[in-house]
Amino acid sequence: MNKTITALSVLAAALLLSAAPAQATAADPVRALKAKLVPGHGVHFTEVANWSDGLDTLETDTAKGVLQFSKKGVAGYDVRSTTWDEEKFRVVSVGDTAYYSGAIYKLPKGKTWYATGGGALPTIYGQILNPAELTTLSALLKKGTKAGNKITGEIAFSDLAKVSPWFSRSVLAEWADDTKVSYTLTLSSAGLVTKLSSSYRATDVTENFSDFEGGIISVDTRYSGWGSKVSVKAPSPKTVTDKLPS
Repeated sequence: MNKTITALSVLAAALLLSAAPAQATAADPVRALKAKLVPGHGVHFTEVANWSDGLDTLETDTAKGVLQFSKKGVAGYDVRSTTWDEEKFRVVSVGDTAYYSGAIYKLPKGKTWYATGGGALPTIYGQILNPAELTTLSALLKKGTKAGNKITGEIAFSDLAKVSPWFSRSVLAEWADDTKVSYTLTLSSAGLVTKLSSSYRATDVTENFSDFEGGIISVDTRYSGWGSKVSVKAPSPKTVTDKLPS
């Protein structure tokens, strides 16, 4: 009997030891991101944006692109988008300058790019949350609730402005501070974001965007190739203007 009890005790201890590492090795998403923030490297993404008045929903934009990293976050990006009516445009951001190109921009003859402030959300229909920013990812993890490999939560524009240059440098930072963004992050086993869904209702918008008032903007973004080599370059200065025809 004693031998049987001893054998069972040893077996139980072995099972506990074998189970413990699986519980203890859940990847830290912030640490996982830090390891990927190497200059000259980045992440690829694709996304779909929708606008809704609460009754009808319109797919407004689809996009694909890359984010290029610095040691602290995003150093640049290159995004190619297609609008609901099949208009194509491209946005390239390097440092503090963003370059816009496409038929939707009325550019002077001989110029193919319009330069303006960079380092921010490239379009209204882009992903408002940037999980490649350490401070943003930390805030989303802190405010969210984890269930399996998903983290679901809500963050106000006012709080997002404190942690995210991607958001705070964009026109959205001038909209209502108490606007709430609902989000769901999906993580890989390595702790990296593979999918991000966000949604918010536009309120107290600036005059130039009055058509957006009350509308619900939602974006689903998928990320792949974290840490892969990428190269984002500014267009030739000869093709760039910082003025649009009046």
